[in-house]
Amino acid sequence: MPRTTATTPDEPDDANAPKKKRRPQGDGGLYWDKSRQRWIASVTVGYTPQGKRIVRRGSGKTKTAAKQALRKVLRDHEDGLPSEPANYTVAEAVEYWLQHGLSGRSERTVEMNRTFAETHVIPALGARKLRELSAEDVDAWLTAKSKDLSTRSLKLIHSILSRSVRKAMAQDKVRRNVVDLCDVPEGREGRPSKALNLTQAKAVLDAARKAEPRIAAYIALSLTTGARTEEMRALTWDHVVAYVESASRWVPVREAGWEHDAYAMYVWRSVRKKGDTKTRRSRRTLKLPQICVDALNRLQEHQDDADGDAPAAHELVFCTQSGRPLSAGNVRRDFRKVLDKAGLVGAEWAPREMRHSFVSVLSDHGIPIEDISRLVGHRSTTVTETVYRLQIRPVMEQGATAMDGIFSDAGDATAQEP
Repeated sequence: MPRTTATTPDEPDDANAPKKKRRPQGDGGLYWDKSRQRWIASVTVGYTPQGKRIVRRGSGKTKTAAKQALRKVLRDHEDGLPSEPANYTVAEAVEYWLQHGLSGRSERTVEMNRTFAETHVIPALGARKLRELSAEDVDAWLTAKSKDLSTRSLKLIHSILSRSVRKAMAQDKVRRNVVDLCDVPEGREGRPSKALNLTQAKAVLDAARKAEPRIAAYIALSLTTGARTEEMRALTWDHVVAYVESASRWVPVREAGWEHDAYAMYVWRSVRKKGDTKTRRSRRTLKLPQICVDALNRLQEHQDDADGDAPAAHELVFCTQSGRPLSAGNVRRDFRKVLDKAGLVGAEWAPREMRHSFVSVLSDHGIPIEDISRLVGHRSTTVTETVYRLQIRPVMEQGATAMDGIFSDAGDATAQEP
């Protein structure tokens, strides 16, 4: 009966196949895989310590293509280069990095990276085979995302993908990191940070005095000391101190009381992982203005009244009624209520902008940029000028002052010309 199904040029025809010829020793094997419909060339390159053979394979639609693929794999093996898995995807690389590349990070950081990866990286690039990922793919992806995300978010998703590929490189899943070859484009413009002017700042402080003691003290400290929100939420009563002249040393206020002339707070902790401040330079001791002393005294009395027979139950200065740390949402909710009462639109402001306002008010009153930088805990004035460039008044005034003096009569001389 005649054959009814046609074969591909290199597909074996078992009915008419000639007698098989043994391949030379060392050339490996060559066979047709019916399930994959491809020729497979294989060769043993060594043995594991357990005696298991280490086999390298190449595949193709024809015998020649399979042999060429195998030769490429063998060249890489001889040169000590990794043999890239053919089906390892970007999604697998990202998922592996999320599981193994974030050890030691806080739960919030891990959750943020996972959310961005699952929302922006995996849906767009996850199905792509990692070894086939190109710089053009990454550029096109970032350009498309730049229409919806801010520059900061673009840098984050670029970092997630880059670190995932770098982790895959360490496992010999891919040879190079094409993500590092791509620049992050400018993203969608976000809401610019703002700062209170002096009139607004006074109105906010007045409204805070009439508010609940916890948020009143929080706003007073953040606006008049420039502490970060993460530093404020980690502040403990042991780090609020008074200078006791009789002992010539600083003593925690719970022990020293509130009848002294000088008070300070140790900004040594934050709500970051392990309790560290943002940088070493951020660890600082700040003298407290009287408005903060009054607000903290009121807050401590309020906590002691609530605690009854256990007046020292609260270690944190700013905490819930049960003594637990405040969340960012707790602070933001109470903060915006006070700003509404101060005549501002609370929903348009964030607690961190009290720090911006601190810088702005000091700069407007002629405080040197070097002093402001130390007060806010920056490494250098460059950081202060970069982060708060909209809040810093011009400090290079010598040129303008000199020019005013040199040409002060230039206008009069011009006016006298016929």
